[in-house]
Amino acid sequence: MTAAADFAREKLRVREGHPEILARAAEFAAPIALVGLWVAFFIATPHFLTLDNIGDLLVASTILTVLALGQQFAVTVGGIDLSVGANLPWAAAILGYLAGHGYSVAVAIAGAIAGGLAVGLINGFLVGRLHMTDFVVTLGMLSVLNGLTLLLTHGNTVAVNSGFLQKLALDGIGPVRWFWLLALLAALVVGGIIFRTRIGTHLLATGGRLEAARDTGIAVNRIRLFAYAMSGLLCGIAGVMLVARNGGADPSLQTTYLLSSIAAVVLGGSSLSGGKASVLGTVCGAVLFTSLINGFTILGISQYYQPVAVGAVLLLAAGISRFRK
Repeated sequence: MTAAADFAREKLRVREGHPEILARAAEFAAPIALVGLWVAFFIATPHFLTLDNIGDLLVASTILTVLALGQQFAVTVGGIDLSVGANLPWAAAILGYLAGHGYSVAVAIAGAIAGGLAVGLINGFLVGRLHMTDFVVTLGMLSVLNGLTLLLTHGNTVAVNSGFLQKLALDGIGPVRWFWLLALLAALVVGGIIFRTRIGTHLLATGGRLEAARDTGIAVNRIRLFAYAMSGLLCGIAGVMLVARNGGADPSLQTTYLLSSIAAVVLGGSSLSGGKASVLGTVCGAVLFTSLINGFTILGISQYYQPVAVGAVLLLAAGISRFRK
């Protein structure tokens, strides 16, 4: 009888250990998946892991990285920002419009960043102050911005000829590109805010337990306003980078960036229910999605499979999040 009881307890202990193992593995899902993907593409083609391709890949990932870092703020407080898919081209369109109407590049860049920030402030006000559902607010904002962007650009791509923006996209310090430094700076600032400041503690507390945070005196409405404002601000910066990379403002709705920014955050270690964040994981998630598209392009796989792959990884990220602590 004792032997049977010991066996039963041991079996239960092993079973209870499985979720613990899965939880630990889920914490590092993005870095593990990134390494695995790079190894797979290296085996599939010798053209993937070359210095030139990796350099271009990292440059391409920086825009998504900045967007995902903005999305990180919204997810950390238990929300979501669906408007980034339209806020990105909206900020780019403002830059193109101002540059095309005789304003200096500095003013155009400031206008683009301010435009992105304004969208974030509106989202934050509606969600934080008026207590509207974040999904509805940001989805409605996505539609509004898409229409405004088309009106501002008349539905056409606006070319932006700027030596400064060209150098920003192509040059750097030695082998280190300016885009890399911008993304690194954004990651350091976001990480510093979330993990090294009082407001970061309040962000995590608000997303973790909203009512408990309110009971302890945290101004949760202001915190949520701040989170969406930061998301909008980083959208504006990403819009400037998009114009610099493409040489113009494309008014098309950026749904791929929207899905990838959410998936990068979740795959990186954050919880969609809020209260948990991982800046390093988010960066790895952004690089992973860019690597996926880059590898598909090198292998000659049809572009129609790319959204399928992004959606599949998004579902995978949602599944992995179940096992996190």
